[in-house]
Amino acid sequence: MNDPEVEPLRQRVLYVLNQLPDSVQRDFLDDLHFRVSLDEFEPGKGRTVLMPTLNPSGYESRCVVLKPRLASCREDFAFYIIAHELAHAYLRNGGWGNITDREEAADALAAHWGFLRPNSIFRPW
Repeated sequence: MNDPEVEPLRQRVLYVLNQLPDSVQRDFLDDLHFRVSLDEFEPGKGRTVLMPTLNPSGYESRCVVLKPRLASCREDFAFYIIAHELAHAYLRNGGWGNITDREEAADALAAHWGFLRPNSIFRPW
């Protein structure tokens, strides 16, 4: 994420990461297969996302893929999406507590971390 146009996204990701509990940050930092990648889309060519393949123990990578438009959308929306995607990575795309639905679990954990789903989620700009 060295492109000046997506630098705000880098700052937003760092902000969200810094708000997470130390144990969650440590979980990400200690996992060599955790990555945050940029979804690069070229009209007519499709998407390019660089992510690691299966790790040596056979588990999938823990790669969070974010769209560049999160650099310019509303801040509360971007923070929520980033936290939601990080929650998926932390939960390894599973449930949380009694919540078995992956999307509901990621929403609940993101909210637990202080990143609530914005009321006007369908108007991110």
